[in-house]
Amino acid sequence: MSVAKVTEIISSSSKSFDDAVENGIKRASKTLKGITGAWVADQKVTVDDGKISEYRVVLKVTFILSD
Repeated sequence: MSVAKVTEIISSSSKSFDDAVENGIKRASKTLKGITGAWVADQKVTVDDGKISEYRVVLKVTFILSD
C-alpha cells in the first residue's frame, strides 16, 4: 500500500499558463520524488502598462511517500 501527499507550489512564466505549469513541474521534480500528478488550483496574470507581463499558476502536486 502506498501513501501520497499533496503539496502546493506557485510557478510563473512570461510566455503562457502552459509554460508556467511546465516550469513548476520541472522544478518540483528536482526536489520531490515520485510525482504522480498535479492540478491547477488557480491562475493569475500580472499586468504592466496594459500588457500581460507574467502568467502565474498555483499547482497542487501529488507524490508518493517513500518507505
